Amino acid sequence: MSLSPKLQLRQTQSLVMTPQLLQSIRLLQLTHTELEQFIASEIESNPLLERDERGDREAEMELEGTGGEYDALPYSAASMAERLDSSLENLFPDDPGVQETIGPDLSAQWRSAAGNGIAAAGNDDFNLEAVAAAPVTLREHLREQIAFAFHDPASRILAEALTEELDEAGYLAADLDEIALRAGADRAMLDRVLETCRTFDPPGLFARDLADCLALQLKARDRLDPAMQALLSHLDLLARRDFRTLKRLCGVDEEDLVDMLAEIRTLDPRPGAAFTSGTADPIVPDVIVRRSADGSWAVELNPEALPRVLVDETYFATVSARARGEEKLFLSECLQNANWLVRSLDQRARTILKVTSEIVRRQDAFLTHGVRHLRPLKLRDVAEAIGMHESTVSRVAANKYMMTPRGVFELRYFFTTAIAAADGGDAHSAEAVRDRIRDLIEAEDASSVLSDDAIVELLRSEGVDIARRTVAKYRESMNIPSSVQRRREKKAMAGAMA
Repeated sequence: MSLSPKLQLRQTQSLVMTPQLLQSIRLLQLTHTELEQFIASEIESNPLLERDERGDREAEMELEGTGGEYDALPYSAASMAERLDSSLENLFPDDPGVQETIGPDLSAQWRSAAGNGIAAAGNDDFNLEAVAAAPVTLREHLREQIAFAFHDPASRILAEALTEELDEAGYLAADLDEIALRAGADRAMLDRVLETCRTFDPPGLFARDLADCLALQLKARDRLDPAMQALLSHLDLLARRDFRTLKRLCGVDEEDLVDMLAEIRTLDPRPGAAFTSGTADPIVPDVIVRRSADGSWAVELNPEALPRVLVDETYFATVSARARGEEKLFLSECLQNANWLVRSLDQRARTILKVTSEIVRRQDAFLTHGVRHLRPLKLRDVAEAIGMHESTVSRVAANKYMMTPRGVFELRYFFTTAIAAADGGDAHSAEAVRDRIRDLIEAEDASSVLSDDAIVELLRSEGVDIARRTVAKYRESMNIPSSVQRRREKKAMAGAMA
């Protein structure tokens, strides 16, 4: 066998994703907040990008342009005073129409003065957060009480150390011996400080567990009797709705047990959560769906969730004429990136509108009649209808919201699995079946509590072919107890009401 060099040509195909394509895909799956942050970063790094605020400017110009016309109206304040031959003070003594004048010194000290003192001072950057009170944290709230509860510095230091060990719910799960060792104090002194801290407001703070937290709150209400202590010692039985055993352990009848349970429901299992400093971001819908005059559904993008950017080509032409070498290359790259970003944002808006329009078309019955008429829908169905890839529809549906006359829903809410029909007809949406199970359980009474098998039979009589384990899964996902637990609870309530 002889060895010799050979030259072979092979032709292969590969998909190479350009940075621009990657950016377009990334923009598609970003939420409204993330998109705003991304655009702000791009505007900061690209001198050719700027926000499109023409809509706001046009509105301001229209308002400014009507100023002279308003003075000439027959029902304006000036014309009324002229016709009646009197001053505005005589016509409207409570509101003469004269804006209060505030000096610059006073406006700087009193921001809430009439006529907007900040504007009078020549400062247009009024920030409401600068004058609004900051939320009080849990530790700040406790420090105020520590200053009044303890007089010696050593006790205050220990109280501060205990406060730092609290979790967001207000529980103290740390090792007390370790805290005493770090603070250089004996355990007895730490226990005395802890006992005082457990009386702080709101009641339930510095508890070791849930039962301890509820006991502190009942003690503050003077409701911690032996029967209630026995109930708190057997919270596991309460979770299982084993009211018969609880009555025996607490030594009470059904009426007293129901009153105790009602008292327990009024307690706060997380007293420290009220001081959580973090605030949830409001949901900004990406799409708004309204009923049109002809009865159809109008789908439009929310302007508040639609960032607009412009490319300053005038600035580019001015600067590039004097640029040389690397500067001109940098400007050309900035122009290319800016144009691509504008096209990507436009493509993103068009894609979201196309996907949501198809969802609205397929879920018309839901928008008209409610969740019972929600149809099963897959990503593939929408992708095939609009001529896009399934992954593109998935990116659009993630963390995007639609505002409808029935509320604000995430786009993924409309994509539900199908449950076969018992009679071979159209399939049912899993969300619609879940809502039907909830209604059946809410309509129960003490004498007719439905088991999972009974719910299966009722659903099959309504044309829904569903298994018992599926009913149990849906019930547990809605935090609904089993039929045995519900029967115990309803019997106890019925016995107390008799």
